Amino acid sequence: MRVLFITLFVVIADQVTKLLIKGIKIPSLGINLPGMPYGSSKPLIGDFVKITFIENPGMAFGIDVGPKMFLTIFTIAASLFIFYYIFKHRKDGILIRLSLALILAGAIGNLIDRTFYGVIFNYAPLFNGKVVDFMQVEFWDFTIMGRTYTTWPIWNIADASVSAGFLIILFFHNRIFKTNEGDSIVNSDGSLVSQNVEGELNAETSEIVTGDNLNTSNQTLFTPNNNAAQNNVTENFNSLNNTSSLNGKSKIEDTEENGSSGPGGTIEDKN
Repeated sequence: MRVLFITLFVVIADQVTKLLIKGIKIPSLGINLPGMPYGSSKPLIGDFVKITFIENPGMAFGIDVGPKMFLTIFTIAASLFIFYYIFKHRKDGILIRLSLALILAGAIGNLIDRTFYGVIFNYAPLFNGKVVDFMQVEFWDFTIMGRTYTTWPIWNIADASVSAGFLIILFFHNRIFKTNEGDSIVNSDGSLVSQNVEGELNAETSEIVTGDNLNTSNQTLFTPNNNAAQNNVTENFNSLNNTSSLNGKSKIEDTEENGSSGPGGTIEDKN
C-alpha cells in the first residue's frame, strides 16, 4: 500500500498549485494568496508553455460529458473502486499499482475541485464546483469529440497524473497483464500434454510392460514429479516378477503322475 504515498503527494501538489493560481483568503489562519485574474496568462517557456488561469465544469482537459452531479458521482465511485483494487492486489507488480495510484490521484484532485470549490469560493452548491486549470501548451489545431482546439487543452497536475497512469498501462501492458504459464510436457510425436493436477499421475508409455522390459518401463512410466508413486509401483512389479518367474532349473515333484509316459516317452531323469 506504500504506492498510495504517491497518490497523496500528487493530490497535495495538485491542490497547492491550484490555490496558488486561483488564490485564497482565510483571515483566521492568516492566509492571503491573491492568485491570478481569471483568463490572464503568463509566459513560462516563451510562448510555447504558459500559465493561463481558467476553470472548467467537465472532465480532464475541459471535456464535457454530461451533468456535473453525474460526473461527480461517477468519479467518486471510480475512485473507490480503484482504491479497493489497489488494496486487493497490493502484492501485484509495481507497474499496475503505480499506474492506478496515479489515476486515483488525478481523480481525487479534480474531485476536490468539483465537490468543494463551489462552496469554498461561494459560487455554487456542493458537488457543483469547477476544476481549476492553468497549464497551457501551444500545439497544432485538432478536433476531439466534435470540438476543435486551436491550442492544447489547458490542464493541471491532476490531469497530467491521470494521463501518466494510462500511458504506463498503454506502453507496458504486455508486462502488466502477462500470465505465468508452466512448462508444457511434450510427447515423442511433438504433441503437447496438459500439466497434471497435483497428485494425479501423467503416464505415457511407448512399450508394453513385460518381464524383459520391466525395468525400462518402470523408468519411463511416470513423470519425475511422481517419485513416491514410481517407487511404490516399482516395488510391486519386482515382487510380482520374483514370485511368478522360474529361477533356473526348478525341480519337478517326484510323483507317480510325473513318472508316466508323456508325448516324448517315459521320463527317465526327473532331476
